[in-house]
Amino acid sequence: MIQNFHNMGLNYLAFAIPAFFIFVFIEYKIAQRQKREKIFKYESTVANFSVGIAERLLNLFIAASFYQVYDWVYSNYALFDISTKWYVWVLLLLATDLVWYWYHRLGHEINFLWAAHIVHHQSEEFNLSAAARITTFQAVFRNVFWCILPFIGFHPTMIISILLVHGAYSFFTHTQMVGKLGWLEKIFITPSLHGVHHASDEKYLDKNYGDVFVFWDKLFGTFQQEQEAPKYGLTHPLKSYSFLWQHFHYYLEIGEAYKQANGFRAKWDALFGSPALMDQNIRPILEKRFEQNKIKKNSRVNFRLYLNIQLIVVVAMLTGLTLFFNVIDSWGKIAISSFILITLINIGALLEQRRWIYYLECFRLILILAYLFYSLNIFSFVILPIFVLVILERTISLSKIYIKYVFAR
Repeated sequence: MIQNFHNMGLNYLAFAIPAFFIFVFIEYKIAQRQKREKIFKYESTVANFSVGIAERLLNLFIAASFYQVYDWVYSNYALFDISTKWYVWVLLLLATDLVWYWYHRLGHEINFLWAAHIVHHQSEEFNLSAAARITTFQAVFRNVFWCILPFIGFHPTMIISILLVHGAYSFFTHTQMVGKLGWLEKIFITPSLHGVHHASDEKYLDKNYGDVFVFWDKLFGTFQQEQEAPKYGLTHPLKSYSFLWQHFHYYLEIGEAYKQANGFRAKWDALFGSPALMDQNIRPILEKRFEQNKIKKNSRVNFRLYLNIQLIVVVAMLTGLTLFFNVIDSWGKIAISSFILITLINIGALLEQRRWIYYLECFRLILILAYLFYSLNIFSFVILPIFVLVILERTISLSKIYIKYVFAR
């Protein structure tokens, strides 16, 4: 699996993954000390982590293409030959934030863009873990918008560097542990101002789209100071921790709205209209169709332990995959990625208490053994674990034992 440890070219961005969890842990301990633990909710925090892990995983396979696209645009279509002097970095940061403002604003105003961005707003808790709620769909869309930067003439290497800074800054604006910051709020987007953006209160809707600077919101009339304490989340809460449902429910809603629409204008609005005009009767229909309308039970201690172990395993695997991405062969990448994604679906199903998860567990076990047997050149023996699982189910009702010890009662 590992081809050559000499000159391997490690990806040191892998260390950002454990750093993220360290910062979330620090925030949680501060919240505990301030008697504000309620800003964290176990199920919501785990769901936030799951979305972020999936985005980091999938971006491993496409992040390099972002630079390649910028380089292609820059090499073939750049309008100006902009230098790399120090003051250009300031201009690039301002330009990056301006492009972000319009991408972000349109992401709230156009249905198919909102389908990618809505996941970021689903959490009803506002803390650092919520910053992880970025989907790969959203990453792709915003990088399309950022192609305007190399088109203007900024060098791709500078763009990638600024985007790292830009993303790091926005991570720290997702917290309630920092209050209002006085005069700084006249220049920068602070945690208080970004908390307004995450609020579902009517007066706070569609405000504070900037990521680093407040200039754009003030210029385009979308600035709002925090007044009353915000209520975070969507105006119509999702009420689900399902990994798959959180990612795809709004695409299904758009599809249903498009199917129900009569005439070109109505179908156009289903795709490109405002999310505020989406028929709110559609989601309950889909929730019933996909069995997302059932009341969930509270988890118990050993259930959480089982879930936490899985979460730790996928974080460790993602960190290792990121660090050694350039030296892991294709089958290794596919096997590790498949295991991580299946486990994230597994975690969501555990939070939802979905009993079909037993079959997903069996599939995951077979996948692990299949890759192991493939690595040992004995892939034909993969039939053995399948046979053993069938025998155990027939003789001792393995599924019932699993449900007894894993699920809350």
